[in-house]
Formats: sequence, structure tokens, C-alpha cells
Amino acid sequence: MVLKLYGYATAPCTLRVAIVLHEKNIPYEFHTIDLTKGEQKAPAFLEKHPFGQTPYLDDDGYGIYESRAICRYLDAKYEGRNPCLAPSPSDIQAYGLFEQAASVEASNFYKPLISALVEKLFKPMRGVKGNDEVAAGELQTLQRNLDAYEKILSKQKYLAGDEATLVDLFHLPEGASAPLIGFNGLEDGQRPSVARWWKELTSRPAWVAVKNGVKDLSASS
Repeated sequence: MVLKLYGYATAPCTLRVAIVLHEKNIPYEFHTIDLTKGEQKAPAFLEKHPFGQTPYLDDDGYGIYESRAICRYLDAKYEGRNPCLAPSPSDIQAYGLFEQAASVEASNFYKPLISALVEKLFKPMRGVKGNDEVAAGELQTLQRNLDAYEKILSKQKYLAGDEATLVDLFHLPEGASAPLIGFNGLEDGQRPSVARWWKELTSRPAWVAVKNGVKDLSASS
């Protein structure tokens, strides 16, 4: 049975899962949950995802939610499909560096950037005035954190070492939205190692395939 991905075509968390599906060339169906109509809060969908959020993955009756968890699940289940996007836990040191990088992404990149995006992009999309002062503070934090990224990436190609992992891909959806709120710290050249890393990530065919939205009821080959 083909995998079924439920989500909103342009929502960052849905895109995060779609990137991994395309990276590993895993066939799937996409089913739209229209966030603008509140479909994620409908009783039928709440049976799948008790928090009423997207995305949600149905693997022949096995359901899993939370985008990063779904990505880890897909990489583990389809371990034999190249590329492998996470080290084996049996490789203790590589796995430790992977989990370290995963914590860095969640705490030092996603947290400040998503807070700024909420204030400058997502609230206004709903007709709600955002807090520019909060957004500015979060973007200043992100700038400082990217200075640390520069140190890391000046010594290795990717955040967990010299091979791309899920952690690098996790940055793409929110990072690609940053210019929409006037933030260009990933590609402005002030941090050459960060710019090199970001250019490579945004050039990957999997991202190019989904960056403008996941197509409804499509299946990758």
C-alpha cells in the first residue's frame, strides 16, 4: 500500500516530510488538509492527529505525526534506499554528532526563526497584527547563532559531519521563508561557509521538486 501524507501543500512542516520522501524516492500520495478552512480540527482528522495539526503519515494503517519524527521513521524504514540520511545508532560517535546537530537545529535555528515568521508572516496572513519588536529580537538571536554555524561549517561540509543528514534538510522550509520577512543571513555572503552550505541544500533536486508546494494526490516515481 502506498504511503499517504496528509498536510497543507505549502506548510513548512509538510514540506519537511515531502523533502525526505523525494530524497529517498519513496512513492506516496498527498492528501490536502486545508488549514485555511480549519480541516485539521475536524473530528475525523483529530482521530488521526489528536493535536489537530499537520502533517500526518499513514503507512498501511500505521499512523505517525510530528514532521521530524516522520522523517526519522521514513529514513529508518527505507534504510536500503539511498541516500541514508541518519547514521546507525551502532556508530555511537556519528550518532552522537547527529543528535547534537538535531538539537542545534531545533533550539538555535528553528526556534528563533519560527518565532519571527509567526510575527512577521503568519499572523499577518490571518489578519492579525504581529509584534515587530519580538520578531527583531528573534532575528538578532538567529544572526548570533549563525555565527556559530559559520564556525561549525568552516570545518565540515554539513552540521553533523561531511555527509548530508536529515538535520540539514530540516532547515529548508523555514529557512527558505526567511527572505519573505527580510532576513537574508543564510545567503548574504557575510558567512561564506553558511552560504556555501545553504546554496548546496537549496539546489538539491528533492527541495526543487517540492519548494513551491506538494501536489495533491501526486506520487513520486
